[in-house]
Amino acid sequence: MLRKSVVLFPLMVAATLATAPTSAFADEPSPQLKTEAAGLVKEYAGNLQAVLKGAMAAGGPANAISVCHEQAPEIAADISQRSGWTVKRTSLKPRNPASAPDSYETKVMKEFQARIAKGESAADLVKAEIVEQNGAKVFRFIKAIPTGEVCLNCHGTEVKPELKAKLQELYPGDKATGFKLGDMRGVFTLSKRL
Repeated sequence: MLRKSVVLFPLMVAATLATAPTSAFADEPSPQLKTEAAGLVKEYAGNLQAVLKGAMAAGGPANAISVCHEQAPEIAADISQRSGWTVKRTSLKPRNPASAPDSYETKVMKEFQARIAKGESAADLVKAEIVEQNGAKVFRFIKAIPTGEVCLNCHGTEVKPELKAKLQELYPGDKATGFKLGDMRGVFTLSKRL
């Protein structure tokens, strides 16, 4: 009798585990996904910074606004196409209405704001998780973008009149001003269907 129980017990445990619902722990994103996403954010941020620095050197902030308007979406599209990820930026105060956040991004940015209000630095805020979207599992990775000194030219509280005019020309619905140094200006947001 004991011998029969010893054989049956592992089979009963295996059957129970096979029919149990998948736990949230099973949906933890892998370190590889997080590393890949962080690398894509670094690439996007680095490419965008290089383009903006060149534009600033060539023609000042007004030129940087035009370059950012044209090249930021191209950089994101190129990285997305090459990587198989969706790579973009968004904000609770978007400059471009086409970059408005989805409900998940809005929720995460509000969580980030609450953490900043408690003393955390925007530069350190990252969220990575697997969520269900339209019946599919999707890995979402969001990293806050802190407002740097140079960002204040176009995103600060005192934007020069000529820059305001350029922003109004390119982004008639612009909401992306009024930030102070260190504020979370927006986020890099990446997703990949699993």
